[in-house]
Formats: sequence, structure tokens, C-alpha cells
Amino acid sequence: QVHLVESGGGLVQTGGSLRLSCAASGGTSNKCAWAWFRQEPGKEREFVAGRRRSFGSNLYADSVKGRFTLSQDNAKNTLYLQMNSLTLEDTAVYYCAARGGCPIVSEMRRSQTYDYWGQGTQVTVSS
Repeated sequence: QVHLVESGGGLVQTGGSLRLSCAASGGTSNKCAWAWFRQEPGKEREFVAGRRRSFGSNLYADSVKGRFTLSQDNAKNTLYLQMNSLTLEDTAVYYCAARGGCPIVSEMRRSQTYDYWGQGTQVTVSS
């Protein structure tokens, strides 16, 4: 059973940066796909960024492309999301997710694709 714990959220002004971390434990080595999602109150969970083993590049939502960078340190079993040039629209709870089997790339943006989820970390961007 994979256990995911996010950290690094907080309050930041527009234009600022944050780095989110997702520490994973429990059978992480055979998990194929990893992603970050975010959710605002009353809205559906939205794909932010993801990566999959044997896929050459990370995927990003258009809204964060060029500002956010996804990375992973396998030695530390940690997934990161570096967020730069933050805007008010980035305010949300951010969730880390993982999936055991390898999804097709087109399925990576769907929250239903993922088997394991963290508890979320709040990111608030203020003007």
C-alpha cells in the first residue's frame, strides 16, 4: 500500500514561488505513473503535471506550462513540483497521485486513472 504525504504549501504573493514535495512510502518502486492535481472549493480536481515510466517527457496542463516543473528523486522516493510566477488562479489544494500500472498517455490527465492519493497541501496566492 502506497502512502503519499504532500508538503510545501503555504501563502505566497503573486509572482512568487513554492516547491511542493510528495514523499512516498510502501511499494513505490513498481509504480508507473505519478502526477499532481489541484482542486478549488466546489470544482473538480484538475490535472497539473504528470510523468510516466518509459514516456520521454513530463505532461503539463496548459495553464502551468512554462511556470511549473515536475521532477522526481527516486533515491528519496519523492516527487516535486516547482511552481514559479504564481498567480491568483493557482490557489488550490494540491494533491499528489500515483498509479501502479502504466496508463496510456491520454489517460494521465484524468483523476480516475490514479490509485493512490495524498491528503493534499494548500497553496494560497495573494495579491
